[in-house]
Amino acid sequence: MGAATGEAGSLRGRYRMGEVIGRGGMAAVVQARDELLGRDVAVKIFRTGAAGEDEIRRQRTEVKLLASLSHHSVVTLLDAGVDIDDDGSPHIYLVMELVRGPDLKERLARGPLSALEIAQIGYDLAEGLEYLHVEGVVHRDVKPANILLVEPGSGRLARAKLTDFGIADLEGRVPSSGEQTTGTAAYLSPEQARRDPVTGASDVYSLGLVLLECFTGTVAFPGGVVESALRRLTEDPVVPDSVPPAWRDVLTAMTARDPADRPGVAELVLTLRQLVMAESGVQPALVPHPAPAEQDREAARLSAVHRYGVLDTAPEPSFDRLTALAARVLDAPVSILSIVDADRIWFKSHHGIDLDQIDRDPGLCASAILQDAPWIIEDARVDPRAQENPLVTGEFGLQFYAGVPLRTSDGHNLGTLCVLDFEPRGITDDEVATLQDLASVAVTELDLRMVSAGVTAPFASL
Repeated sequence: MGAATGEAGSLRGRYRMGEVIGRGGMAAVVQARDELLGRDVAVKIFRTGAAGEDEIRRQRTEVKLLASLSHHSVVTLLDAGVDIDDDGSPHIYLVMELVRGPDLKERLARGPLSALEIAQIGYDLAEGLEYLHVEGVVHRDVKPANILLVEPGSGRLARAKLTDFGIADLEGRVPSSGEQTTGTAAYLSPEQARRDPVTGASDVYSLGLVLLECFTGTVAFPGGVVESALRRLTEDPVVPDSVPPAWRDVLTAMTARDPADRPGVAELVLTLRQLVMAESGVQPALVPHPAPAEQDREAARLSAVHRYGVLDTAPEPSFDRLTALAARVLDAPVSILSIVDADRIWFKSHHGIDLDQIDRDPGLCASAILQDAPWIIEDARVDPRAQENPLVTGEFGLQFYAGVPLRTSDGHNLGTLCVLDFEPRGITDDEVATLQDLASVAVTELDLRMVSAGVTAPFASL
């Protein structure tokens, strides 16, 4: 069949092989047609017959890792197996989603990227790395050639996906005495060069070098393997004045030689999200909008709710992380990110409760959206605003509620981010401020999706 070289043929009687779309030292990536499901895929075929034990181990590691991962910023594994070539040699193969776009290395060869494009790519990759690190996995080879760009067309921004997990490893594993340094020399972190145990901070460093290259068009540490690797033990990469000031601080922090001085990946996700918004020109309204009549105000609010297209959508990690963080930081058993519709309160994300929606009438969230200030009920047993509420008087037994509105930049309250408890309690000003910050992050996420989808933001004309 000659599958390893991408010649025409059929793999396992299911995948009709097409042209080679990528080639590395130990594998080729071939575009193929899944004739069973009628879709185009990418097949990565390893040349196992020429590989040593270390390479075979890396191939198996990649199969196992990809099989366990599911995230929009990580290439999706669809199938895997072993094929026997015409000469009897076995070949491990991976069937992955076909990403219709170049890798970042190819894209950079075409010319410079805008700051908005760089911010979007960085944000996508940071989200993917955050997911990996939560799973206890370090990629260890973040570089332009391992970043695939999904190009949606129609003026929308390309989205980035991480691929090639051949040398990914468990976070913090201590290298064995005879183990060689793995990774690509130009993008190694200092701890990789020293062969120290590698944590997620290593991926943050490598991503910093990639984003710096997006701005400068040059590799920060060029040269041979030894020269390139050793330089980062004594030198910081040069972040030139041509890089925008906000980016200089971020890139300098990401590429700090000491891993402890680098931002955590969760912090990096938030920072890059804000940079996407800043680079896209999205800014809060500078003047307050006049308050319309109550009926008109509610109609405009519902229009804003439906504009975001978030009702009845599937759970998403970015929102689930916010509710989990709110519950953890405020030490509350229940946290909810709610959207208030005309006749119901729908939960986009909920932590500590197995409920998707409630009627609007009994909802404290429905009351909280009627004002712009936080809605706090410290003891529902004596607070007249809650004594008739079935969540308080019924089996649920709610005794404490703290909610802040999800306020858009054009002045509409979509819903609330709230924490609940089954015992009366107090809440500090700092805790309320934290809840407001998390609610702002949630609205920023919704705005970001509109920008990425090419939808005109409601505040673009202000």
